[in-house]
Amino acid sequence: MLDIEGSKPIYVQIAEWIEAEIIDGTLSPDEKVHSQYQLAETFNINPATAGKGLTLLLDAEVVYKRRGLGTFVAPDGREKLLIKRKEETLRRLVIELLNEAELLGIDNKHLLTMIEAERNRKKEGLS
Repeated sequence: MLDIEGSKPIYVQIAEWIEAEIIDGTLSPDEKVHSQYQLAETFNINPATAGKGLTLLLDAEVVYKRRGLGTFVAPDGREKLLIKRKEETLRRLVIELLNEAELLGIDNKHLLTMIEAERNRKKEGLS
């Protein structure tokens, strides 16, 4: 579940775990999210660390708080996460592609031509 020995902070891993539950539908819009104390018990971590993970999601407006009731999935939380993931994934892939193209000496024009050719092959059902 969590990689305690890994380089990624635990509170970030907590936020990503909850994000995954929202994306896969385990948690629905306006459904109550695990409290920081439930998360702390589940993952055997400090409640403050769990709270920090929840704060990341609050700041991103993926979840919201109801005073005295807890934290809930925002109505558009899943959509926000999907947009974020798409952007992060595509950006990472583009950076990787550009680095590889530079290493191989492929200029931008050739790279764009290759991308368009693959897009056309896909449209024609050849890929």
